[in-house]
Amino acid sequence: MTPVAPSPIASSSGGSRLLTGLLVLAVVGLAVLIVRWPEPPPDVQPPTAPGGVSLGETTCRSAAVSWAASSDDREVTWYAVLRDGQVLAEIDAEHTSAVIEAAPAQQWQLQVKAQDEAGNVSPPSETLVVTPPECGSDAKAPAAPGGVKATADGTTVTMTWQAAADDVGVTAYDVFRDGGKVGTVAGSAGDRFSFTDFGVPPDSRHRYHVSARDGQGNLSAPSAGIEVTAGKSCTMLCEVGVVAEDAATVSALAPLPDGTVLFARRDQHEVVLLDPRTGQSKPLGTVPGTVGTGNSGLLGLAVAPTFAKDRWVYAFQTTATDSRIVRLRLRAAGLDGGSMESLVVGIPRGKVHNGGGLRFGPDGKLYVATGDAGVPRLAQNMAGLAGKVLRFNPDGKVPSGNPFGGYIWSYGHRDPRGLAFDARGKLWMQEYGDTVEDETNLVVKGGNHGWPMCEGTESRSGAGCASSSLVAPKYMFPAGEGGCGGLAVVRTVVYVACATGARLYRISLDGDDIADVQPVLVGTYGQLYTAASGVGGTVWIAAGGTAPGGAGTRFLRITLPPAE
Repeated sequence: MTPVAPSPIASSSGGSRLLTGLLVLAVVGLAVLIVRWPEPPPDVQPPTAPGGVSLGETTCRSAAVSWAASSDDREVTWYAVLRDGQVLAEIDAEHTSAVIEAAPAQQWQLQVKAQDEAGNVSPPSETLVVTPPECGSDAKAPAAPGGVKATADGTTVTMTWQAAADDVGVTAYDVFRDGGKVGTVAGSAGDRFSFTDFGVPPDSRHRYHVSARDGQGNLSAPSAGIEVTAGKSCTMLCEVGVVAEDAATVSALAPLPDGTVLFARRDQHEVVLLDPRTGQSKPLGTVPGTVGTGNSGLLGLAVAPTFAKDRWVYAFQTTATDSRIVRLRLRAAGLDGGSMESLVVGIPRGKVHNGGGLRFGPDGKLYVATGDAGVPRLAQNMAGLAGKVLRFNPDGKVPSGNPFGGYIWSYGHRDPRGLAFDARGKLWMQEYGDTVEDETNLVVKGGNHGWPMCEGTESRSGAGCASSSLVAPKYMFPAGEGGCGGLAVVRTVVYVACATGARLYRISLDGDDIADVQPVLVGTYGQLYTAASGVGGTVWIAAGGTAPGGAGTRFLRITLPPAE
């Protein structure tokens, strides 16, 4: 076939019209292409954590801090500087330093977070401990506090006193019972202060006094002593005692039916048996395959109601590639590593936000609280197991009744730790917030608990908390009074252990609602991390240790009134 030469369309008026038409079509087609060009995908990737946080010039009233810039797949828009979990300043992304207002001689913890234009927030930087010096030399102790009063309600004694005078300022008050310190109250501005001493020995007389302390540790003379007689019947907390200490960081408690307690040494990946009658601990062995860096390692422990027969110990561990739930038998000689079975695998792991709550429900199923692994969007990803509460049979199989056909029971969680069931079989959970609020949640089957759109009731991204489909927390703790991760329930009372706030919250329930919240043991035992309900109306708490820097753990056993 003879090839046909192209027509010389530009050589005639008809050809010119044809060329013009083709150009118009090309332009129209281009316009169509532009209109139909797909929108860029939403930005759900948070920036990396700021690094290299360092302290510059520090005076008694200010501290200079700097950090290395975060990276992001789009663009970092600003940085937040946090003091003890609360935002002090917001800095635009062009700067990586700030001068922060400080208080003389008061120690606080500083972190930096980055945020992008879509509202994605990075994990926090490493924590920097800042202690500004006193303003000038201060060798003068505060005056002794006056106006001391004390009243007893059963085995609970409440003290009040007037503020003490000082040439610079009182930073704290130490409270003593029979010469031993039982608590500390922050010396913030105010005319009158109070402290409640729980678990006082019943039907006995005790002498109390209080001393004031300034920023350089100068301690006042004791206040006038006051005597009070405790009643015969206990109220709220009958007895609080330190049963034992351990040099490790303890991440989980699992009381056994015979009154002993299993606990997890997080970084050593070891399960240990504590006998409260003697205060002695017996290492039982490590959980094979556990690998930990940062906030990871051996995170959770649980035993089934059938433990006396089957001897299974259930553990939440992080490995080199994932987080998983395993079980292994406890023999007479210790944990049997050869019996270990992996029940649920493939849970995303990270250096932060791994969760760790692990509890059996009254239905015989195992419930697990997983974190978002430092990637907030995973909490809303129903194809994965991060940022969820999972429910499964003791053998790892998916039970009937789960809302989505797989392991997922609820979703939209950031870093949940404490899990416990109340007397009605309802599941309560304690969850770490980001910069604003910690959450106490009543977990709802199939419920979306909001993260990362919401932190508490604070909108964070997208439509925020406006959607009626989101499950709101039942209670929230300000970051400065929270850092709450441990949770135990005894009948209709929830006990929440808080690290940053160094306190225990006692929350009375009224059905699905909260009737009353009381902070107790404020500052008495330092930072409180983990909680679990024991046999015979007791609550176990893992608290910060007494070694330098607060290293290690103290085990507290709280005996409750029979009515609770």
